[in-house]
Amino acid sequence: MLVRRTNINDVKKICEIINQAKKYMKNSGIDQWQNGYPNVDTILEDIQTKTSYVLVDENVVGTMRFLIEDDPDYGYIEGNWKTNGRYGVIHRIAIDEKCKGKSYAKKLVDEAIQMCMNEDVHSLRIDTHLDNSSMRRFLKKNHFEECGIVYIRGIDKRIAYELVF
Repeated sequence: MLVRRTNINDVKKICEIINQAKKYMKNSGIDQWQNGYPNVDTILEDIQTKTSYVLVDENVVGTMRFLIEDDPDYGYIEGNWKTNGRYGVIHRIAIDEKCKGKSYAKKLVDEAIQMCMNEDVHSLRIDTHLDNSSMRRFLKKNHFEECGIVYIRGIDKRIAYELVF
């Protein structure tokens, strides 16, 4: 099992995984990723900025966007972050539907934590839709603490979480 930066050859599989997640959310009544985002252009931009990662277990089985920098969407929070220093951010984490239940999302989070620690960063932030109960359970199970509400692009209300390590 390996987490590595995404390359152009991974785009088709990433889009397949993202589309599976979109379908799951739509069928679950979650109004997240239902407006054409994310799409192939989003993934290509992430590759260009070197913020796209894949989890490989023979084939690509998971994806996330990870970076260490201030996220403008996290500048204002209705609530309080746990820390004030540098932090890592995970966006668009998704696992192939054929691989659910194998702790693959945790492997991506663990890799993000390791990349943070390599940069002497001890906090990881993530957000999700209020109705995304499966992601919220995953975050709580993995010791992320709910910190409040953020607004993505200033309009999309999300629950914000932070893990301090």
